[in-house]
Order: sequence, then C-alpha cells, then structure tokens
Amino acid sequence: MYEGNFPKKRYQHTLRFVAQHISKDAKVLDLGVTNPFSDILKAEGYQVTNTQGEDLDIQTAAVKAPGYDVVTAFEIFEHLVSPFNVLKDIEATKLVASVPLKLWFASAYRNPNDERDQHYHEFEDWQFDWLLEKSGWHIKAHEKFTNPVKKIGIRPILRRFTPRYYLVYAERT
Repeated sequence: MYEGNFPKKRYQHTLRFVAQHISKDAKVLDLGVTNPFSDILKAEGYQVTNTQGEDLDIQTAAVKAPGYDVVTAFEIFEHLVSPFNVLKDIEATKLVASVPLKLWFASAYRNPNDERDQHYHEFEDWQFDWLLEKSGWHIKAHEKFTNPVKKIGIRPILRRFTPRYYLVYAERT
C-alpha cells in the first residue's frame, strides 16, 4: 500500500476522490494501458482492468464490454479528437475522469516526438461538464486542484495558485 507516499501530487488527490465515490468491490475499466496510477488503484484493493491502448476515437468496443460498474479515465480525453464518441458508448453507469485544464499562461501540451502524446483538447471546466452532459452523464461531484512544480519562474509561481486538473464523478441511469 502507498499510505500517502505518492510519486505525483495528483495521484493523492485522485485516489482520495476515487475513494469517496467508488467502492472497492466495483469492477473498474480504466481507459488506457496499465500505468502508475492504475497500479496504485490495484495496490489499494480496487478491481481494475485496463484497455489495450486502442485508438478510442475509432475503436470504442472496449467501453461497450459488459460487466464493468465504473469507467475511469485519468488524463485520457484530452488526447482524443472526439471524446464525445467514447463517452456516449460507455456501458458502465459510473464514470470518474480527470482532464488537464486550459491554462491562460501556457500552450497546450505537445510532444513533437510522439503524435499520440499530445493534447488535442485542454478543457475549461464548463466545457468538460457540457461534454459529459451532452453524452448522457449527470455530474455528481467535481473538484479542481493545482499542480505546483519545484522550479523558479513566473509560470511555476502561477501553477501554485491556478488549478491544473479537473476531476469529475458522473453517473448515467
């Protein structure tokens, strides 16, 4: 167990948020390949299965699989051209998702060496809420949090006060 010792601050926030809304006996489908946070969820006792890295803009079959109570998507939707498609196709009735928020003082993340590791979207909270509502989800809880970095400069100072991540718990009936 991690007992509060997390490699990234956002993992602590996200795990606390998940624990508030998701039972450990729920079957969880985590969008994306196995990653450090899905390993944390498993170590904490959650029953997590990851998708296989398929292009969710084109192939949504993974989220249509029966038997999952919850879908989690942590920093996934910003990489999709059309997150609406996968959101509307999810069979589970609960969703926990996080997205990076658009920052007025920084450009969207882009990795010129990896076309899949780029942000097509960085959302404002109201935009992500609207996307969820339009795709049939009802938001039950949400929170924003900052991502301070240990660097010197104007942008690192702004990151101490400006929320960078947005977490949402939503349900569909």
